[in-house]
Amino acid sequence: MLSGVKETKRDKLFLVCNYIFVSLALLIVLYPLVYMISASISDPKYVGSGEMWLWPKGITFDGYKRVFENSSIWTGYRNTIVYTVVGTAINLVVTLPAAYALSRKDFVGRNFFTAMFMFTMFFGGGLVPTYLLIKQLGMINTIWAIVIPSAASIWNIIVSRTFFQSSIPRELQEAAQIDGCTNMRLFIKIILPLSMPIIAVMALFYGVGNWNSYFSALIYLNDTAKYPLQLVLRQILVLQQMSAQGGGAIDASTAAAMNSKAEIAELVKYAVIIVATVPVIVIYPFLQRYFVQGVMIGSVKG
Repeated sequence: MLSGVKETKRDKLFLVCNYIFVSLALLIVLYPLVYMISASISDPKYVGSGEMWLWPKGITFDGYKRVFENSSIWTGYRNTIVYTVVGTAINLVVTLPAAYALSRKDFVGRNFFTAMFMFTMFFGGGLVPTYLLIKQLGMINTIWAIVIPSAASIWNIIVSRTFFQSSIPRELQEAAQIDGCTNMRLFIKIILPLSMPIIAVMALFYGVGNWNSYFSALIYLNDTAKYPLQLVLRQILVLQQMSAQGGGAIDASTAAAMNSKAEIAELVKYAVIIVATVPVIVIYPFLQRYFVQGVMIGSVKG
C-alpha cells in the first residue's frame, strides 16, 4: 500500500481475506510434509492407530537405519547423481542451440521446424515403438537409454526461444555480424554469457526432472547395479510390503510376526519417501528465485 494513502474498510477486509487464504494454503501444503517427517521417526503403532497426526510419538530411527544399511541405497544415489549431471548437460546442449536458432528471424524454415517440434508435443510413437528403437540402437541397459530419449523438452525449447527473442537485442547480433563474428562464435561468446538466467532456469527444470525420473530406468535397465535412487527405493518398498504380507497358516505367533513386519514396512515407507525427496527440499529454497524468473520469462516488458 502506498504511503499517504488511507486504507478503506474494503481494503482491510481484502487484506485479511488474503492472509486467511494464504495461511490455509500454507497449512494444506505443509501438513503432508510435516506428517511424513514425523511418521518416519515415530513408533509405527502410533502411526497406524492414528494417535500420531502431527508431531512424532515414540521416536525411533529404525526406519532410516534399515534404509541406509542397504548398500544399494548408496549405489542408487551415485547413479542418480551421474544420470542427473550427464542428463542435464545433454539437455542444455540440445535445448539452448535449438531455441536460439528458432529465435532468429533470418533462420530459413524457422516456422516449419517450430511446427514440427510442436507436433511432437501432441503425438508420439508410443512406448513399444520407442522401446524397439532403443533396443535396435543398442542402448538397453546403458546410461544412454536414460539420458538420450529425454534429451530435449519441447516446452523448454519454446520457453528458451521466447527468452532469446525478448531479452537479446537484435541490434547486438547485427553489430557482431558486421564485425565479422560467425554465428557459432556469436552464440558462444555473446549470447550464452548474456543468457545466464535462462541457463540457470533450464538447468533447474531439467535437473529436478532427471532426479525424480524413474520410468525410463524401469523400462530400459535390467542390471540392478545401474538403478537410480528412485527405482532402488521403490524396490525396497515393494520387498518390504511383500515380506510383511507373508503367507501360510496363521496362528498367534505368526500373526504377531506378520503385524511386526507390517509395522516395519510402514516405517520404512515413510523413511524411503524422505530419503528420496530431502535433496530437492534442501536445495530448492536457495534456487527458488530462478523458478520464479522462469515463470516470468517472456512476459510483456515496458
